[in-house]
Amino acid sequence: MQNRDHAVWALAVILSIALLMAPALWNGFPLLQWDTGGYLARWYEGYLVPSRAVVYGLILNAGSPLAFWPVLLLQSALTVWVLALLLRAHGLGRRPLLLLAIVAALSLLTTLPWLTSILLTDIFCGLSVLALYLLLLRADALVRGDRAGLIALIAVSSATHSATMGVLAGLVIVAALLAVLKRMPAAPVAGGLVALVLGAILVFAADYAVAGRLAWTPGGFALSFGRMLQDGIVKKYLDQHCPDPALRLCAYKDQLPRDADVWFWGSDLFDRLGRFAGLDKEMQKIAVGSVVDYPMLQLEDAAAAAAKQLVAVRTGEGVLNVIWHTYGIVERYTPQLVPAMRAARQQKGELSFTAINDFQYPLALLSMALLPVIVWLARRKALPGPLGELAATVTLALLGNAVICGAFANPHDRYGARVVWLATLAVILALAQTRATRLGTPAKPA
Repeated sequence: MQNRDHAVWALAVILSIALLMAPALWNGFPLLQWDTGGYLARWYEGYLVPSRAVVYGLILNAGSPLAFWPVLLLQSALTVWVLALLLRAHGLGRRPLLLLAIVAALSLLTTLPWLTSILLTDIFCGLSVLALYLLLLRADALVRGDRAGLIALIAVSSATHSATMGVLAGLVIVAALLAVLKRMPAAPVAGGLVALVLGAILVFAADYAVAGRLAWTPGGFALSFGRMLQDGIVKKYLDQHCPDPALRLCAYKDQLPRDADVWFWGSDLFDRLGRFAGLDKEMQKIAVGSVVDYPMLQLEDAAAAAAKQLVAVRTGEGVLNVIWHTYGIVERYTPQLVPAMRAARQQKGELSFTAINDFQYPLALLSMALLPVIVWLARRKALPGPLGELAATVTLALLGNAVICGAFANPHDRYGARVVWLATLAVILALAQTRATRLGTPAKPA
């Protein structure tokens, strides 16, 4: 009987991982995006680039001898592990077929398998939110090995992207406040803090190993400048402060594009002025100065950007067949992979997300709208209390992600898609627990 149980678990895990890797398996090569090349190049180029964390670049380089498939296997296996822990913490453990069913539902209804099948940091944001939730609020369902693994996952995840670090830090701050108010135990908060500190250490250590200096991944002020450029605030600031010999952009204030992506990735002017290295201090000065000069305008525009980011959750942004920078990086540093990359369906233009988003986007919005309902039902005892806590955690993560990526950077579907699948997961889990109760098999801690 025990051997049969082990066989069922092994089959469920293998099939779950296969589902999460299905887009890449169909593609014939891991999915690539505009930003993939920037991560891969960090080890080879030996300098830091805004928003391209060295930690994830090292992960990519470790998987490159086998065409990056180990990276996708890692991302998918971690997802299955975290989901299995989540089910166990909610009293639905020891049910491998339920785990498989939930992975299958998420693979059909959400962007999740596209996150696990792509060479980007995005999957780590959602996984680390779940890991932190388990560590802070479901610690009684974890054994020591689980806690150590979750702390390691949170640390690595936070080191792969500054926005992920920001979302996690926000959740830990909320937990600390609740602990002060004695609304939750204080001890688990220490684990969250330790994980974030380890993540910060990883950032500094990796950046030192590659670039030879202790530094954080750059990009904060530059990305905020991009949002302000797009909102017209930069032009307003330059109109008011120019001429100013300290501002080189004064000479070009009427030539600046009103699109941040065009400015950073498609502007000859930005290139001529030295890109990030040449304009970083000036962009920082303008970003900070415009906050001081126009605080209410900044607040209004930031709120609008965050609201836009909250509903920008479509799948597949930047997963194109014209990502020349990433192609160039692969050709330059891993030329042995070029034939397989060029043979993939993505590079042949066979990949489209139109039908996927027509189906999944409304479901994503509906799932977000149902999160407050789950919280309310849990407070009314119509659903288990832990489900309400999960829904509240996901809601806070979605809001935090919208503020950090929308207000402090620039709204993009990619940023929203990386976390919105958590809302659908919370809804599916609520349905699973409701069904278990109605069948007379109420959930019990594993």
